[in-house]
Amino acid sequence: MTRVAAVDCGTNSIRLLVADADPATGELTELDRRMTIVRLGQGVDRTGRLAPEALERTFAACREYAGVIREQGAERVRFVATSASRDAENRQEFVDGVVDILGVEPEVITGDQEAEFSFTGATKELSGHERLSGPYLVVDIGGGSTEFVSGDTAVRAARSVDIGCVRMTERHLVSGGTVTDPPTAGQIAAIRADAARALDLAGETVPLDGVCGPQEGGHTLVGLAGSVTTIAGIALDLPEYDSTAIHHARIPVDRVREITTKLLASTHAERAAIPVMHPGRVDVIAAGALVLLSIMERTGAREVVVSEHDILDGIAWSVA
Repeated sequence: MTRVAAVDCGTNSIRLLVADADPATGELTELDRRMTIVRLGQGVDRTGRLAPEALERTFAACREYAGVIREQGAERVRFVATSASRDAENRQEFVDGVVDILGVEPEVITGDQEAEFSFTGATKELSGHERLSGPYLVVDIGGGSTEFVSGDTAVRAARSVDIGCVRMTERHLVSGGTVTDPPTAGQIAAIRADAARALDLAGETVPLDGVCGPQEGGHTLVGLAGSVTTIAGIALDLPEYDSTAIHHARIPVDRVREITTKLLASTHAERAAIPVMHPGRVDVIAAGALVLLSIMERTGAREVVVSEHDILDGIAWSVA
């Protein structure tokens, strides 16, 4: 048994998992899992640089996580950084700050590596579920990018494309420095067009057609990350965010379409009033929902299986 700590720093959030990993049994016992919205990717799509205030928010979260890691006595730590820090000209400032606080160098991984970690984290425990068996198409909708990875017990194909919820919001829903509330038909069409182009790119590497579920001889669609779990919480009509209820929930495409339509027609205040909504997702959830719906429509998926286990769990296993 090895006590490990995994940190995943993405475009919108930074997350920590401390767990005991037993490679002999394949069990990962969670000790602490937490998430902080830091919006590291603020403005990166436009400026090509990490903003000073975004870096400070991220470093503040790192200082908190360093305390947790020490208290839990983790033997090994791995810090993985994804889309925003891949794209930024001043990423060395980010690297230096993390090393100073946590004592480990963040690994700015490729999209393909990110996809492989996500696949391992999401599917490792699904093989024992008769109705959720492979093959799988895992879709990780992040802030700056979305990863597509297909496989059964191992990864067969993976592709990362730039259609994350923050990137789509900043690119298409911001006017005069503020998010249009609610978005116009033209803005919605622009996101759909971007998603369609990105899906064409992903489809060159990862098979996207016929994802109808294992009972019909197709892939099981597994959805990861905050946009997907928030939509699941809304679909389940939860009075508050409940990761246990959300984990492995199966949300039909018609319900995703209904929720997406409502989110795109809502104001900031209406979205903020949704019980499961994290304050840091209020402005980006509509774009995230539209990305998920576009994926389901393109693949023909009748439902999405929602997983609370994702890249963090995959990183933890890689350390163990």
